Amino acid sequence: MKKQTALKVLLWISVAGVLFSGYLSYTEIVQQFCAFGTCSTTIFSLPSCVYGFVMYLAAFVVALIGLKSKK
Repeated sequence: MKKQTALKVLLWISVAGVLFSGYLSYTEIVQQFCAFGTCSTTIFSLPSCVYGFVMYLAAFVVALIGLKSKK
C-alpha cells in the first residue's frame, strides 16, 4: 500500500472515530447520560470516551500533516 493511500485510510477512520467518540463524550459530559446504557468507566475522573476522542483527533492531525507534506 502506498503512503498516500494509507494516510487517506487513516484520515477517514480518524474522522469516523472523532465523530463517534465526540458524540459519546458530549452525551456523557454535557447531557449527563450514556448513549449505550451504562458507561461507568472513568480514568482520572474523565469518561474513557474522552481519551478515545483525543487519540482519534491526534491520528487525524498526523494523517492531515502527512497528506499535506511535499515528500
